[in-house]
Amino acid sequence: MVLAAGLGTRMRPHNGQIPKPLVTVGGKALIDYVLDRLADAGVERAVVNVHHLADQIERHLAARQRPQIVISDERTALLGTGGGVVKAMSALGGGPFFHVNSDTIWIDGVAPNLMRLARAFDAARMDALLLLAPAATSIGYVGRGDFTMTADGRLVRRAEREVAPFVYAGAAILTPAFFAGVPEGPSSMSPLFDRAVAVERLYGLRLEGLWMHVGTPDAIKAAEAALVASVA
Repeated sequence: MVLAAGLGTRMRPHNGQIPKPLVTVGGKALIDYVLDRLADAGVERAVVNVHHLADQIERHLAARQRPQIVISDERTALLGTGGGVVKAMSALGGGPFFHVNSDTIWIDGVAPNLMRLARAFDAARMDALLLLAPAATSIGYVGRGDFTMTADGRLVRRAEREVAPFVYAGAAILTPAFFAGVPEGPSSMSPLFDRAVAVERLYGLRLEGLWMHVGTPDAIKAAEAALVASVA
């Protein structure tokens, strides 16, 4: 599943004219970086939820062959990171699935990170496996981090006044069990992270390569410079 329904309010002056997933970095729309990564990982079908400026996103995706696109329409109500998945669950099948923000972008290391996630995922131990980037070295990120990680990969949320070494990079493998009991309607995934931590079923995998947080127009320039440097 690719999340593309957000309002993108921090991406002004684009907001109101171009939906954030269609903002270009290095001449390519953000959502196409995500979908190309999924196609390279062998994903045949991607569910994309839409809300803000949904017609533009649908037109942009209409010609894509790989992966096949299934639209989850949230035009009437923005459902959030949790509710959007619950609405689309029947289209996602009954097993684990990739869950990727449409605005996340990274430069892979030797092995593609989505393939590394797939190899590391273990349904017997995990309800969710998150791709994590080092907070201190990621391009465009200025927060205090999201998680600490134990030696076996289990995750612990950052306490309010603390700094954590890892930030969620916007890509994960999730299971239907991760959303168990979540009612239809708007909801966030944040409480679900806490619930999975409490039962020791939230795990992380450190990203190999470089993650870029493209949350503002200024961050686009930094991301483009990193992309150019990666192929120099």
